[in-house]
Amino acid sequence: MTKRIAPSAPGGGGGNIEPVELKEALEERYLSYALSTIMGRALPDARDGLKPVHRRILHAMRQLRLDPGTSFKKSARVVGDVIGKFHPHGDQSVYDALVRLAQDFAQRYPLVDGQGNFGNVDGDNAAAMRYTEARMTDVARLLLEGIDEDAVDMRLTYDGEEQEPIVLPGAFPNLLANGSTGIAVGMATSIPPHNAAELCDAALLLIEKPKATTRELMKFVKGPDFPTGGIIVDDKAAIREAYNTGRGSFRVRAKWKQEDTGRGTWVVIVTEIPYAVPKSRLIEKIAELLQEKKLPLLADIRDESTEDVRVVLEPRSRAVDPVLMMEQLFKLTELESRFPLNMNVLMGGITPRVVSLQEVLQEWLDHRRIVLLRRSKHRLGNIDHRIEVLGGYLIAYLNLDEVIRIIRTQDEPKPVLMKRFKLTDVQADAILNMRLRNLRKLEEMEIRGEHADLKKEKAELEKLLKSPAGQWKKISDQIKEVRELFGPKTEIGKRRTGFDTAAEIDEAAVAESMLVREPITVVVSEKGWIRALKGHTDQVADVQFKGDDALKFSFPADTTSKLVVFATNGRFYTLDAGKIPGGRGHGEPIRLMVEIEAGHEILVVFPYAEGEKYLVASEAGRGFIVKTEDMLGTTRKGKQVLNVKAPDKAAAIAPAAGDHVAVIGENRKMVIFPAKDLPEMGRGAGVKLQRYKDGGLSDIKAFNLDEGLTWTDSSNRKFSLTKGELRDWRGNRADAGRLAPKGFPKANKFRG
Repeated sequence: MTKRIAPSAPGGGGGNIEPVELKEALEERYLSYALSTIMGRALPDARDGLKPVHRRILHAMRQLRLDPGTSFKKSARVVGDVIGKFHPHGDQSVYDALVRLAQDFAQRYPLVDGQGNFGNVDGDNAAAMRYTEARMTDVARLLLEGIDEDAVDMRLTYDGEEQEPIVLPGAFPNLLANGSTGIAVGMATSIPPHNAAELCDAALLLIEKPKATTRELMKFVKGPDFPTGGIIVDDKAAIREAYNTGRGSFRVRAKWKQEDTGRGTWVVIVTEIPYAVPKSRLIEKIAELLQEKKLPLLADIRDESTEDVRVVLEPRSRAVDPVLMMEQLFKLTELESRFPLNMNVLMGGITPRVVSLQEVLQEWLDHRRIVLLRRSKHRLGNIDHRIEVLGGYLIAYLNLDEVIRIIRTQDEPKPVLMKRFKLTDVQADAILNMRLRNLRKLEEMEIRGEHADLKKEKAELEKLLKSPAGQWKKISDQIKEVRELFGPKTEIGKRRTGFDTAAEIDEAAVAESMLVREPITVVVSEKGWIRALKGHTDQVADVQFKGDDALKFSFPADTTSKLVVFATNGRFYTLDAGKIPGGRGHGEPIRLMVEIEAGHEILVVFPYAEGEKYLVASEAGRGFIVKTEDMLGTTRKGKQVLNVKAPDKAAAIAPAAGDHVAVIGENRKMVIFPAKDLPEMGRGAGVKLQRYKDGGLSDIKAFNLDEGLTWTDSSNRKFSLTKGELRDWRGNRADAGRLAPKGFPKANKFRG
């Protein structure tokens, strides 16, 4: 778009106005925000596995000299330096990041050694930063190793007063070893922790064989290694596909064992839980399911954990199959969870990309080679400088008397020394800065020895810089040292997460075990309150209700039943009978369980039965037949079946069990017609059932003509008319009908 400069605003406003397309401005600004989020917050760098906030925390701790083995410093001091020098964000967010780096249940290899309360696996928060102390671990030391030797590029901080590293040297495979999670704009990352020794072995294979396949790398990297242990139950093919594409998930289960408690009884002990699942929340959820009677094989759960996890699961009886009980728990609780793999990282610190296991390991190795070359060149520069200085010292020792004379007699001895002995500026400064105590014969011998050693080291470095094979040999040696530090024989290096296959369990057996079928009687009040009495009973006359509320109807069901609610808006709602409150109180309003629109009422509640059919009708006298399968709604908003438009509303529902249909209107006229004249539909407004001049439909009923039509009055007395007696009311669908027979209830209902 061609931009134009508009004239100044009237009244001498501040400057010119430049019109800009809103779409372009939004796109430009949102892109800037997205890039800032992706690169500055959410995605880790593939080279050191860190996000900027973590990198800045470690850099600040290094400046505070919080090396492993040194004394601790308050976390508040670290956080203050981070936000004051490098990371101008909230102190709580920085402290949260520091806390996570110190949690051995969140980090497979913690980068921060914390002293004090840093939270626990139950999900409890850490103490305030003024109470906790921190220092770096050996892993953090490895990540920073060589940062003073020009190993990485530095940049100015946000205020231009300090410098910070763009990336750390990263002598430890931190990205995969500790994993990372983050959500950016339009993309996310999720990388589980792995075993460092296995990653080192895979990296060594990749150095020997740069085109190694995922299958070959998986001889060493068998799968994630979570700090909280657990069991991975995915097959190798699924894991290989995830590593090959960079996308997938890992199915992790709790580790458990059966423990005998004497006399044939036993309990299950859970010793390890899935990664990132708070133990307290897990136990609370299981307890809730127990209370809701959704775990019929489990009797009780206890948390007997100290420093180690120990959750006790007590079965309902000694006859329960422990494997079946655990399969049920895996199915319903977070004792089994899926950890996603989305290896979306910043390659080269710039490009976000989903990479494979081979690519991410190669990126780390390439970075280690760059660090090696930079450190070697930096060391070579220091050696050249030192050799130059030592050369000047040797000249001074060989001509000591003359050097002393020049220094004593000349006002400006430096240029004279440089001219007399052909010294460089550096050598002249070194001689002038030399202390008298260094003028010993022994010192001269030490200088000659150091000079020779430096010459030898220089030759080796120059050879290394010219030899790619030598460089990879050096990197291999460094990786082997890291593997030795975190090998399987060390306490921190032992693999914690095991592998297994899920037990083959009959799904039907699991489903059957989850059902506790108990008889109940559902009671619904006039004002729409519902409750469940234990057992099947007709004695509901003594049931108490609130205020002026009263019994509307009751029916038998089971705790496993589904209940169907039909409202005047033409919608069907589904309730689980097992979730209905018990009969001790007044129950709960059905409106709290489902979302029935204001101004509409509940017509009927009945137990769902597969394969049955019902007549539904509106007040305007339209209706059809619907299957019970088409009534079930999966959400609180229910399922629209009978379409009605205000002021019309649903008025009646009845089982479609019969060959004829009787319809009674508010005008007390009744018509009977064959049921085959009604369509069977899943949803719609229906067809005309009866014609009215005034009022609308009151009730409907399906019946077998040969058996006659029966109804019940308000006193519960039964009346019936035979087929012959019904001759005057039989007609066609949509007829107006004739006045109801004598004895028909004044309420115009077939059940008064």
